[in-house]
Amino acid sequence: MATVKLENIYKSFDETEVLFDINLEINDKEFVVFVGPSGCGKTTLLRIISGLEEATSGSVIIDDKDVSNAPPVERGISMVFQSYALYPHLSVFENIAFPLRVAKVSEKILEEKVLKAADILQLRDRLGFKPGQLSGGQRQRVAIGRSIVRDPKVFLFDEPLSNLDAALRGDMRVELAKLHQNLNSTMIYVTHDQIEAMTMADKIVVLHDGVIEQVGSPMDLYHNPKTKFVAGFIGHPNMNFIKTSDTNIKQKKLIANIGGLTLDLAVDVSSIKVGDEIDIGIRPEDLVVSSEKGGIPMTVDVVEHIGATVILYGSVLGNSHFCAVLPSDSV
Repeated sequence: MATVKLENIYKSFDETEVLFDINLEINDKEFVVFVGPSGCGKTTLLRIISGLEEATSGSVIIDDKDVSNAPPVERGISMVFQSYALYPHLSVFENIAFPLRVAKVSEKILEEKVLKAADILQLRDRLGFKPGQLSGGQRQRVAIGRSIVRDPKVFLFDEPLSNLDAALRGDMRVELAKLHQNLNSTMIYVTHDQIEAMTMADKIVVLHDGVIEQVGSPMDLYHNPKTKFVAGFIGHPNMNFIKTSDTNIKQKKLIANIGGLTLDLAVDVSSIKVGDEIDIGIRPEDLVVSSEKGGIPMTVDVVEHIGATVILYGSVLGNSHFCAVLPSDSV
């Protein structure tokens, strides 16, 4: 069992506050992704969990034990870094084996653990190679293998795919998902890439300006964002927003008019007054092209053809950043 609980975590660097009252529970065997833009505090939060950074206040609890003041080696965690942190003069075997040699594990157990990790990561035929002879994806797998042999309670990943090209990132997302299934362990993963978050996570934690905006499954965040930031950050391409103050409330429903189109919106109207300006969010993939009356005209500036889909970029009702995703045969 490997649960992680964060209670009232605050972090400041001198006079700069970077994390504010973080409270979070991570269940055993969950794959949890911290996602958000650069500078939101996600890597700092991961380092606090690992023990590489000390919280200004608050508690880190792993398996019901408060480890807030424990050094990293006593927390039962292992961290995979963005830079791989491999020893260039050592073979793949010795890089994976390094933490076991430090722990003075017997040669028999060391070899068993290294070979098992190599088989899981499909590195058996690369054990005699040096890191400089490997591809970026293979080097990342070696770094992960070094974590596996330690048998940690929790795996931590700090943007491990950011140095790889787009094709390799796609392959490694699949490999990491398979690894989680094979190891059946708790994993916490940091990224700025919401596509990585959506495709890999059991649970996503969206951070922005040092606070948690929302926690939930990928589809929950996609379909039920609680803030405008989450709505705009989760989903690719980003959600479109249209402002309007032409609003009314009837039978606890919000009636909004945009460009002659009337929308009945089933939202909480308790804090909305008639005439309030609101932002209406529209997913690019929820739009269709139609010649019928009742739609909204769009001025198209750029067309991107991507196989089965086409992406239109242009302007709608004065909003110059508007996007639609359509089947390629509909345009």
